[in-house]
Amino acid sequence: MHERRIPEWVRHAPAPSVRDFGILAGFEAIVRGILISVFPLAMYRALGDASSVSFLYFLVGIVSLIAGLMVPFLVRFVPRRWSYTAGCLMFVGGALLAIEGSPAAVVGSLALNTVATVVTFVCFNAYVLDYISKIELGRCETSRMFYSALGWTAGPMAGVLLMEVWAPAPFVISAVAALAMLALFWRMRLGNGKLISKARGPAKNPLAFLPRFFSQPRLVAGYLFAMIRSCGWWIYVVYLPIFAIQNGLGEQLGGILLSGTNAMLFAAPLILRWVQGRSLRTAVRVGFAVSGTCFVAAGAISAWPVASVVALVLGSVWLIVLDICAGLPFLMAVKPSERTEMSAIYSSYRDVSGILTPGAASLILLVTPVAGVFAAGGAALFGAWAVAARLHPRLGRPRVLLQPGAPAEPV
Repeated sequence: MHERRIPEWVRHAPAPSVRDFGILAGFEAIVRGILISVFPLAMYRALGDASSVSFLYFLVGIVSLIAGLMVPFLVRFVPRRWSYTAGCLMFVGGALLAIEGSPAAVVGSLALNTVATVVTFVCFNAYVLDYISKIELGRCETSRMFYSALGWTAGPMAGVLLMEVWAPAPFVISAVAALAMLALFWRMRLGNGKLISKARGPAKNPLAFLPRFFSQPRLVAGYLFAMIRSCGWWIYVVYLPIFAIQNGLGEQLGGILLSGTNAMLFAAPLILRWVQGRSLRTAVRVGFAVSGTCFVAAGAISAWPVASVVALVLGSVWLIVLDICAGLPFLMAVKPSERTEMSAIYSSYRDVSGILTPGAASLILLVTPVAGVFAAGGAALFGAWAVAARLHPRLGRPRVLLQPGAPAEPV
């Protein structure tokens, strides 16, 4: 009697769509994008010393790496929906701390923001693997990039400009976007994810999954693709501005070029068409080969600064292509029973690249100018190109139908 009065959408929540996950990622892009260029300035203003800022970024990167690996252990005690909620609230808390403005508050804000990023990223990937079929992962990644385009394109420039008008403004916007992101998450009613099988025992320590990870070459290859791609972005975001300043091209050039490159995210559907027109292995290899060539060329022609910058910009366009397709080999190789744990390991690529890139660059700069970092980044991209040769040539494409009328399955 009473059940008939309950709306259908309450009794049976509709399954989240690719578009829903894209919009959720779009809100996260606003939360993080508007602060990506603000945090270095806020840290420098609070501490007044570039070396101290670099050291604290290094420490925060280590904390973030440990936090990401511990998320599966956290989910053992805190359901996934509450873990994601905690991540959103950490974004809000970090923004409020930054508004306070003291050195300790700004450092704490950066730590909260970084840990929130990895917690929400792990949960987001696990939800995607729960609700999106393998054959739809490419479309989901494209949707995520497309809806994130506005936040990553307008955010960096808007954050710096608003900070000059009213210092707390970018943090207020970030906090409001985090609350909107949390509201959308609860509206999607994702719960704690799909139950694959009944647990046979208590959850293992997340580090116990590292041997399982290293025993699966496809997972290791997918992780290397993500990490090396991220190293390329680190070089583009951090060392291109330094190169521009050293060669008299202006202090604002790096930020302008970053916003211009991120605008390529709006072309994500067109890039997906290009990827779908060939095998995933071909798309990934072409992306790494062309971007690697551009980075090596930028180092080789550094005597002509403008030409070197143009080569880096062209290389960054292919990094956008890799953002869309290079993460798919990992996602397609994850077993359903290991989604949360392997998502936690995968999310660590950001922190590992954030530790390795400055560390390697500091050694390179002892013997070469900044252009040497470009060449080294190109060499790493070519290394990923070589690893991609081992991917299955039909990865990500529908299998050949064995019987008439039988549904195709993804490879």
